[in-house]
Amino acid sequence: MVRAFIVSIAMVGVGASIAVADGIEPGLWKILARTEVEGVPGPPQQSAKCLTAAQAADVATTFSPVMGTINSECAPIERSLAGGKLTWKLVCKGQLNMVLTGEYNFDTPRHYSATVQNHAEMGGAVVANSKSLLEAEWVSQCP
Repeated sequence: MVRAFIVSIAMVGVGASIAVADGIEPGLWKILARTEVEGVPGPPQQSAKCLTAAQAADVATTFSPVMGTINSECAPIERSLAGGKLTWKLVCKGQLNMVLTGEYNFDTPRHYSATVQNHAEMGGAVVANSKSLLEAEWVSQCP
């Protein structure tokens, strides 16, 4: 149960993984996610996301995780956006200790790749250890 919660938190960045940085276009994007849990690769998962102009206007918010925890406190998120690259790190401590990192590389106006990593412990035991590799490409204008 905790593992599913942690992975879903990490995937918040995946589901929102489209924004404008150095010319990324708003529109319909196809996202392919390859996730490894405890080093074991899972099947690739494909999704689609329409990026609005409003989402494109706020890269940091669109690509960063939204966190809600019980009995843990999260430090302010560390973020950097420079040269077509967005990186962030979120650290939470308490009942659940977690480090969540993301790195997004916007290499053309219609393509980006990303890595999102999550490591979480509860009571000294690892409850989540995952890495998601994302590839996204622009498909069309939003319907």
